[in-house]
Amino acid sequence: MSWLTKVRNSLSRVTKRDTPDNLWTKCPSCSEMLFTKEYEENLSVCPRCEHHGRIGADARFAQLLDEGFAILPSPKVAEDPLKFRDSKKYPDRLKAARAANPHPDALTNAAGTIGGHKVVLGVQDFAFMGGSMGMAVGEAFVTGAEEAIRTRSPYVICTAAGGARMQEGILSLMQMPKTTVATRRLKAAGLPYIVILTDPTTGGVTASYAMLGDVQIAEPGCLIGFAGQRVIQDTIREKLPPGFQRAEYLHAHGMVDMVVHRKDLKASLATVLDFLAPAKAA
Repeated sequence: MSWLTKVRNSLSRVTKRDTPDNLWTKCPSCSEMLFTKEYEENLSVCPRCEHHGRIGADARFAQLLDEGFAILPSPKVAEDPLKFRDSKKYPDRLKAARAANPHPDALTNAAGTIGGHKVVLGVQDFAFMGGSMGMAVGEAFVTGAEEAIRTRSPYVICTAAGGARMQEGILSLMQMPKTTVATRRLKAAGLPYIVILTDPTTGGVTASYAMLGDVQIAEPGCLIGFAGQRVIQDTIREKLPPGFQRAEYLHAHGMVDMVVHRKDLKASLATVLDFLAPAKAA
């Protein structure tokens, strides 16, 4: 037996250490391989190209709210009202989504403060069925707005959605006027309604509450639109300009008030709330 064979055989008896599957994260923009821990410590923003990754509701609450916030209960709605089935039953899709996510549906509210200002913050999580808007999302939005009115607090919403939830058909589309009425109630109460647009915000969400804020803030590079670019291009038979439907393009054309880096978002919100929060009685 050669010395090389002896070395090889001895190495085969050494126990290999398991490498965690989530040790690395690949940036979807520049394809840089990043240590997941360092990536998350950088607020899920790529340090090389500044791509803002998608984050869940709990991470968003921790980044934006001061310590001591409270998650509000999720409202109960009728599930599978249309007995919808495609390749899977709708209840099975909901069950799988809930098993993979910490909250029961795509929109979750929390009550807390931002820079000392009392707020109700709603966050849509794209990881839950693409953040799609169904009855649960519509009811959660209305519940958040009602809590803001009850506590005389601004309502801040972070949007992230692929549009309406097809499994609920016309009932999902009815959430568009329902949530729009809730924004009017906030206005009538004299309370600020602030929208933070994150990647992606599309479809019926864009066509309703996502574009009705007193102040529209967007994260860099996020996709914001109603129909997809290919659909628009095929319809108008024109080539779309560079950066179309991205935050910076919408800001340049007056659809968005500010494009703010994630690390500056909390401070920017605190400044906006300084201007918009109801004045305290003397």
